[in-house]
This record gives sequence, structure tokens and C-alpha cells, in this order.
Amino acid sequence: MKARLQTSLGQSLVMTPQLRQAIRLLQMSTVELQAEVAEAIETNPLLEWADEAYQEPVAAGDGDGAAAAPSDDVPPEGEDWAPDEPAWQASGGGYDEDGDDAAERMAGTETLADHLLWQLHLSPLSARDRRIGAMLIDALDEDGYLREPLASIAEALLPETRASEEEILTVLHQLQRFDPPGVGARDLGECLRLQLEVLPECTPGRALALRIVAAPLERLPKIGTEGLAQELRAPPCDVEQAVQLVRSLDPRPGKRMAELEHDSYVVPDCIIWRQRGVWKAALSRQAQPKVAIHRGYEQLIRRCGDSDAGYLRGQLQEARWLLKSLEARGETLLKVVRCLLRQQAGFLEFGEQALRPLTLREVAAELGLHESTVSRAIARKYVRTPRGTLPLKAFFASGIDTDGGGEASSTAIQAMIRRLIDDENPRKPLSDAKLADLLKQSGVPVARRTVAKYRELMNIPASHERVRIG
Repeated sequence: MKARLQTSLGQSLVMTPQLRQAIRLLQMSTVELQAEVAEAIETNPLLEWADEAYQEPVAAGDGDGAAAAPSDDVPPEGEDWAPDEPAWQASGGGYDEDGDDAAERMAGTETLADHLLWQLHLSPLSARDRRIGAMLIDALDEDGYLREPLASIAEALLPETRASEEEILTVLHQLQRFDPPGVGARDLGECLRLQLEVLPECTPGRALALRIVAAPLERLPKIGTEGLAQELRAPPCDVEQAVQLVRSLDPRPGKRMAELEHDSYVVPDCIIWRQRGVWKAALSRQAQPKVAIHRGYEQLIRRCGDSDAGYLRGQLQEARWLLKSLEARGETLLKVVRCLLRQQAGFLEFGEQALRPLTLREVAAELGLHESTVSRAIARKYVRTPRGTLPLKAFFASGIDTDGGGEASSTAIQAMIRRLIDDENPRKPLSDAKLADLLKQSGVPVARRTVAKYRELMNIPASHERVRIG
């Protein structure tokens, strides 16, 4: 074996720094992009925020259904932003009624534990009881229930605090008086009872409702209102009133606080609206930051020394790369949105049931892009439409062949299942097999297992759990 030198010719794809930057910016959300651009302006003296008065529109209208983005992110006057159909009017168009900027409302969210601890520190309890209360609050699940046994709470308090189950139960009763009503309950009946107890005694049906929640609730859907009236020896009309009161209670009092905790405001990257019956799309202002090269520093390169000129030339090159990458990001994103607009116009017109099957491969083939590029372009991107602000991923769906020779998207099938369940008899809910038969009668052959999978994805319980008192 001898070491030797050998030359050969070949071609290979090299990821240049400019290409890496373009790919990284493409997959960023609008909020991340704004932070990235702000950081670049702070570190690069050749970059500056451009004067909006001298900026050209983001996208110029052409025959492909795109138009320039209005300066205030809303369609120009005279455009039919929302049709007259009730479904469109109910959607609200994704606007804030008060017109406030979302960033001004992004206050720090308060968790359920924070809310309860705040009340605990305001309550007239000893330091020892507050430690017990803090441990109880920490043991609550996201629905506000205490699933842990009191013995486990007592063990968790050791060795700092020794407390009996009776002492922990006493503090728990104090905790159950906190807001939201029903928090700290150990089962559903106790949760509903706590909510009923805070209501005024003159509330119609309150006394009967307390008797109803004291009994095992699992059997109530089976015996119905009439059987319940016979057991309670009360008039059916009074029992019906009490049942309605029970149904108005919140079975998961902590869930509302958990939802607020996970709420996040998104900035739409694009805007879709309709003008004279033609759908149009444009980039929003936030998706295309107004950045320019500082002309003063650019002219200074010719007059400064070699060392300073070398530094400024490097910064100038990076600034040009950033501007080019931002431009490429906007063009790619707008091309993808235009394609989705052509493919899914029926979805915007009629809703989820009109969503046709669409994959990344189809969009990539139509635009002449790679699937990974399309995937990066839609990642964490949102579009404002007359139906609200939607993620771009909502325009994609897998398909199932129908009896008519076409395809139905999984989203459309889920919408059909939801509509059938909404219209079902509350005393006799539709089983998964029955839902599959009804869909097959509509020309969509779906197996029972598929119906069960879609129902679980929509967080809809099984038929035996959906039985309700009429």
C-alpha cells in the first residue's frame, strides 16, 4: 500500500452560506423573522429600517389572482371581503372588533396553579396550612380535579411537614371554596355539588339538582327524566329544570384556565380576500419586513482605509444576502399561497366539506419546487381569510376514493361525521358502524375503524358516552 495523489472531476451540491440563510428564513414564522431581522439590524451597521413612505407594494397584481397588500393589512374599500352568506358572517373574517394590535394584548397568561396560589396567600391560613394548600394545588390535574389520595399528599409533605389526612381534608375544603367553583373536587359529583353550593338558594331547581348530583351520575342517561322524577318523587317539570341546571355546570373547571394558558397570538403571513368574485392573495406587512441598506455607510467604503473598508464590505455583502433571502422567502411563500388558492377555492367558499385532497407533492409539482421547500414554506405560517386566520397546513388533506369516482378529503369526512353527530338523537346516539353506513349512503365508503379514528381525532366521545338526557 502506497500513498498517492489522484485528481478527478465531479459535480456536487454545496450548501453556500447564502443558501443556508435562505432556507433558515423560509421555515421561520413571522414572529421569528421579525426578531431575526431586528437582531441583524442591531449587529450590522449597513442595515436599517426603511422608510415605509418609499416602499413599493409587496406584491403587484397580475393575472394569477394576486394583488398588492394594502398598507393596513385589509383589502381596499369596495372589495367583497366577506360575502352575504350567514356562514361567512358568522366567521367574523378573522378581525379584531376593537381593532387593537395583538402584540398589545399579549400579556402574561395566568395558569390555574398561579390563580389558586394567589388566593391561597390571601386566605387567613397559617403558614403550615398554606404549605399543605400549596401541595394540594400542585397535585391538581389540568381539569382542576384532585386525583391523588390524601395519603399520598401526606407522604409528599414529609419530612418538612407532618399532617394527618383529616388536617389535609380540612385545608382541601378551604381550597374548594376558591375560584373557579368546583376546583379541588375528587370526582364529578363533588365538582358539580361545589358549583351548585355557590349559587343562591333561590336559584330554580337548585335543591333538586343537589339531590341529582349526590346520586351516581352514570345511570342518569339510562333512566331519563321520567325515571329520575319517579326516584326523586318530584314533578317531571321540576326535574327537567334541575337537569338543565346540572347540564349548565362546568364538569372541568380548570380546563378554561389551561386553555388560556396555551393561547398564543399569531401574525398572519398572507391575506386572502375576494374582489368582484375573484380570489386574491398578498403578503402581509409583517411577513415582508421593510429593510434597506444604509447608503451613507455604503458610500463611506470608498473613502476609508483598507482595514475598515474590508469590514464594511463584509457587512455589505451580508446585508445584500439578507435582502435577497427575504425577497426569495416572500416570493416562495406567495407562490405557494396562490397555488393553494387555486386548488382550494371551494374550501374558502363553502367550508371544510368542500376541502379537496391535496398533498405537498402536488403543490411542489405544480410550482416546480421540491417537497421540502413547500414543507418549509407552510411551516408555522398563517393566512387571514374571510373564514378567519387559518394555518396553511389546513389547506392540505389526505383523500379517500368515493363511489362517484372522485375523492373526499379526510377533513371533509370529519366535517360530515361532526354534522351527523350534531343532528343525532341525544337519547340514541349514532354508533361508529351506523355513521359508516350513513357515509356510505352518501357515496363515501369509510370503514368503521376509520370513523372511530376520525371521531377520536375530533375529541368526540363514543356513542355510549354521548347519551344525554333529552
